[in-house]
Parts: sequence; C-alpha cells; structure tokens
Amino acid sequence: MAESKKITVDVVNATGAKVSTIDLNSKVFGVKPNDQAIYHAVKLANANARQATAKTKKRSEVSGGGKKPWRQKGTGRARAGSTRSPIWVGGGTVFGPKGVQNFKLNQNRKEHQLAMYSALSLKAKKGLVVIDELKTDKKTKSFNKIIKALKLEGKTLVVVSKVDTNLMHAAHNLSNVKLLDLKHLNVYDVMNARNLLLTADVVKEVK
Repeated sequence: MAESKKITVDVVNATGAKVSTIDLNSKVFGVKPNDQAIYHAVKLANANARQATAKTKKRSEVSGGGKKPWRQKGTGRARAGSTRSPIWVGGGTVFGPKGVQNFKLNQNRKEHQLAMYSALSLKAKKGLVVIDELKTDKKTKSFNKIIKALKLEGKTLVVVSKVDTNLMHAAHNLSNVKLLDLKHLNVYDVMNARNLLLTADVVKEVK
C-alpha cells in the first residue's frame, strides 16, 4: 500500500519563509490513492450528517375531514367519505417520510484508514503546506494575514494538535477556513478543502 520513496516537504513560518524541511510518513502520505475508499468515506460522512427529520402527515393526522362530503348515492359522483383522503387536495400523504428515517452508514476500519491515507497522499502531492507553529491573537485580521502570507487561496483546512481559544476566535469569521484538531481530522474535510495546512507537530503525530 505504501510507496517506499522518502517524502520531504518544506516547513515555513507565519510569513511564508522556509525555515526547515520535514520528512512525511510514507505509510500515511505516500500511498497509492484509492478512489473507491474515499468515495465510501465521503458518502458515509454526508449520510451520517443527515438529520432525517422530514415528515408528512397521514390522513389520520390531517385536521378536518370529519364530515362526509356528500351522500353515498344519487349524486352521480364517486363515493367519498372524507375530504382528507390521500386522493384529495389537502388530504393526507400515503407513503411520505415518517420522521424516523435512518440513513446511517458504516465503513470498516481498514477501508476508512485507507481512505484517510489516500486523501492525505493526494494533498501531499498538491495542496499541503506545513508551518512550524501557528500562533495568533483573537483577531481574525491577524489570522487572515498568515493565510495570505502562505498564499492559501480557496477552501483551507487547518489542522493543529490542539485548538486554543485564540485560534478558534481568529478563524471563526473566515468562511474559507476550517479549523480542526488532529483527533477530529476526517476524510470529508480533507477532500472538501483545496489546501491542507498542518503544523509541524501534527505531521510528527500523524500515524
């Protein structure tokens, strides 16, 4: 699954200047991407995020319709017992959602692991940036300055070992930036971002 060649990337600081290099774990960042595993992981994430609260009313739940619209015989019209019949406008729904749908999906551990390795390997080829450390105050302007200095355009996923209060507040108002700690790293967010910004300590912790 893993490629044997060594993968080395530059480590930059908050101004975008190169300060050192770091070796990536080839078992994580150097595998041959498996599109099917990635597809299953993304599909799982979308399915499990569904609230599944859609519900329609059956004929017994629609208000009104207690009185028979017209007498049974002699009118020349079809028999009708209630204006809330499913064939009437404003009537109940027969096979609508009940509000208890379960769209949850599962993916076995090995396939999910392969999907994560595949996603990270794709980003290692294009879109991965490693920064020595990521520190800022609570101001969004300060954090956005770092993003611009690193020339990260489009959606950017920022992964740190631990999200502190300053980072959380600084990144909150940037619509194109999503901040995660390492334990919440997932395939969907990696694939949904154009850029992946990792701190050097995260690269060392990734296994």
